[in-house]
Amino acid sequence: MNNPLPVPPTSGPTPINIEIPNDLAVHYANFALIMHTPSEVILNFTSVLPGMTKAQIDTRIVMTPLHAKMMLNALADNLQKYEAQFGEIKLPTDPGLATQFFGHTK
Repeated sequence: MNNPLPVPPTSGPTPINIEIPNDLAVHYANFALIMHTPSEVILNFTSVLPGMTKAQIDTRIVMTPLHAKMMLNALADNLQKYEAQFGEIKLPTDPGLATQFFGHTK
């Protein structure tokens, strides 16, 4: 009888092939409404233009707090690389749309 040997585990994670469809819908967002529950972080996005008094959320992303923190770290890393290449992103110092749209700026 021929008994196969156990396959040793591979070192490192198995790569995932991520594909971006050519017809993927793209949404521009300059407003985010962020909420959370004990088990989820909910990100709601839309765009608001000057003079608008009403906007409808058009994109919602729901993820675990762990994944949200991992995304936060990945976004911080990407912004650091962006600033290294293109210069510092200056946040507004006066209260305005950025504060209204994204909360308190640092």
